[in-house]
Amino acid sequence: MENYFNYFTEIEERYQQCRGTKTLLSPLDWALIESWKEAGLPLEAVLLGIERSFEKFKKRKRQYRMVNTLGYCSQEVFRAAEAAGAAEVQTGEQKDAEPPAPPFSAEEIVAFLARNAAAVEKASREAREDEQAVLADDLASAVASLREMAAREAQTPTINLEELEIRLTAVEEKLTASLTRASSVDLLTQFRNEVERELISYRRKMSGAQIESLERQFLKRRLLEHYQIPRLSLFYL
Repeated sequence: MENYFNYFTEIEERYQQCRGTKTLLSPLDWALIESWKEAGLPLEAVLLGIERSFEKFKKRKRQYRMVNTLGYCSQEVFRAAEAAGAAEVQTGEQKDAEPPAPPFSAEEIVAFLARNAAAVEKASREAREDEQAVLADDLASAVASLREMAAREAQTPTINLEELEIRLTAVEEKLTASLTRASSVDLLTQFRNEVERELISYRRKMSGAQIESLERQFLKRRLLEHYQIPRLSLFYL
């Protein structure tokens, strides 16, 4: 993998290149990429799976429709990932001990953390105005964590960003849990109905565990969007 933190960007660009258009990915497509990242699928395998999917599509005798979703590529992506894992076991290859250098500076990381802290603080104020005291406190706690990370990075920049990414993921997961608890049954039902509609074409191509991961990522994305809270992961820097 040329750069660990280019995972999302490179997948989007490869999909657009193969499709031949600059079409935007849907919220479910982004959730699918997140589920691949969460499952540890190597970037190279995902890119290869996308390419193979389009190669097969172009060989079809009849092409009434274009490929309109990244989910079309999911089966080939998982096949490529399985093949890559098998090859690694056979050859005894080991992953690099340290991730490659990130495509951003320490100053950019500090600014990213500060922006996110400001956005979450705004959401905390709005929750308090809406008399959601518990949610407001949870969001304020996340703000404190983000500002503490920003101060630490400004003082002593992290060389290996894996630890920082783990901390950010933990904060985001806690936020997601808080937002879920604070949301009304009607709102959660609305989001779950959305994902059910979107998943119709995916269910035949994925296992139960893969669908569950995709549902979780989609719900997280919709909750954060609804409360206007940005993604905290360095993948979104």
